[in-house]
Amino acid sequence: MPAARARRASRAAGRAALALAAAVAGAPGDGAAAERRARGDRGWIEAPAALLQGLDKITARVSTFEVPVGAEGARGALRVRVRACRRRPPTETPESAAFLEISERRPGEPPVLVFSGWMFASSPALHAMEHPVYDVRLLACKSASTAAESSGGPSKEAGRRSASSSSER
Repeated sequence: MPAARARRASRAAGRAALALAAAVAGAPGDGAAAERRARGDRGWIEAPAALLQGLDKITARVSTFEVPVGAEGARGALRVRVRACRRRPPTETPESAAFLEISERRPGEPPVLVFSGWMFASSPALHAMEHPVYDVRLLACKSASTAAESSGGPSKEAGRRSASSSSER
């Protein structure tokens, strides 16, 4: 039974990878895509930050957090470092991809790398982090304008916390 499940997962991952490769390369009859391929340009835009979502499977808490490229963010025992974050231009099929290194740090032990690789926002199961307690997935790569907007005001999470604390009074 587990072997059949692994084969199905492998086939699904292969189909998803082919779809992503087709999206990067463009449609066969698309002259603009052929011109970009000839120049070596795949149409990806570098983004300054990654918007990630974390799930603690024990407490069932979901948190959304932003990590700038080159920086490290922490959620529970996990440390997430974003090495690259790229998104497609608005005129192309929507897609974001980030290269993440996720390590787990336990007290008194050296950090253990639990994930290193590309994550795709449209296909979270394609290259997922496998961890017994935490799940991390890429939601989007944020542009400079959206990153500045989100850092300028209170977050949705902070607004929810203040609303719930005022209702408890």
